[in-house]
Amino acid sequence: MARRIIDLSIFLENDVISDPIGYQPKINYFNHHETFSQIEPFFPGLKKQDLPDGEAWAMEKVELNTHNGTHLDAPYHFHSTMNRGERAITIDEVPLEWCFQRGVKLDFRHCPDGYVVTKQDVINELKRINHTLEPLDIVLVNTRAGERYGHDDYVSSGCGMGLDATLFLLSHGVKLTGTDAWSWDAPFSHTAQKYQEIQDASIIWEGHKAGREMEYCHLEKLHNLESLPDSGFMVSCFPVKIRGASAGWTRAVAIIED
Repeated sequence: MARRIIDLSIFLENDVISDPIGYQPKINYFNHHETFSQIEPFFPGLKKQDLPDGEAWAMEKVELNTHNGTHLDAPYHFHSTMNRGERAITIDEVPLEWCFQRGVKLDFRHCPDGYVVTKQDVINELKRINHTLEPLDIVLVNTRAGERYGHDDYVSSGCGMGLDATLFLLSHGVKLTGTDAWSWDAPFSHTAQKYQEIQDASIIWEGHKAGREMEYCHLEKLHNLESLPDSGFMVSCFPVKIRGASAGWTRAVAIIED
């Protein structure tokens, strides 16, 4: 049996609008000829020409927040409490069992930017792909945003998952979900416009706030979901272990046994 591993993660990189202005990662690169001053203090008397080809090491200095790149959000990110009053767990407390499970993909690429996916939309899509949700299924949402990564409109692209849609998934025992968009919710630019019209704060971050009622995590800024089948794959998305943090970076992959 052959095994295929499909990368579902975006890059951490400069000069790509993967986050709103002011929230982007910053990476400074140092090549082998720029770092002699870093290695020399460990070896007093060492001269640059003593090293093979005069090269030290390559090194990068990275400035990130925990929500840059493909990452897993912990319940603590959504609210201080979960499950209607319990203390929300942080990323270092997320059960690892949640992070390696059977995957299912819901295709909402046809939905317009800013659309809020409903419970009925989810039911219809599950019926279309003939999938019955089981506890711990990892549900990945393919939106139009996936194809816009690398373009200036990425952050404002794609649909989002509404409160009732999210709670429907969680009611079936789902603990971990994901999206190829910047956020599990609809892009802020679209929600902000709607908020100005109706002045109802309950629409702000409504998918995230489902965590107040039922515990769950989600992946954001996935990539390459269009290459996945509807089901029949495993997802691995173990987060970096950051004490007390709201999220952790992950190299999310899908594993398909052919």
